[in-house]
Amino acid sequence: MSVFDWLKKAEQLGEQELAQARPPATDVQALEQQVIQVLRTIYDPEIPVNIYDLGLIYALDVQASGAVMLRMTLTSAACPVAQTFPDTVECAVNGVPGVTEARVELVWEPPWTREMMSEAARLELGML
Repeated sequence: MSVFDWLKKAEQLGEQELAQARPPATDVQALEQQVIQVLRTIYDPEIPVNIYDLGLIYALDVQASGAVMLRMTLTSAACPVAQTFPDTVECAVNGVPGVTEARVELVWEPPWTREMMSEAARLELGML
């Protein structure tokens, strides 16, 4: 049951039924680490660095229900996979055990810069 289905059902149920219908709580920190591990397996199509260390993930929100919301950008709006890459990321995150639903929002503000890369990414690219 997705979070949105659960919310719809919550509107229809009384207090007692709502408590019984609530999805089980998830260890948020452990799930967040698993999501980050998966994000580190997804590479930018033009730069040989994963999207997490590249700094393309602007926000990662993991809920106890297992819902995961991501805000991400791309290195350029002219990226050849700009239309499909967010779906790729969403599918990968949906595959993490414990994730009940993943949503990816592609944003362009603030624009991505090299300074957003992790130290490991800069080292890998010879920028240190």
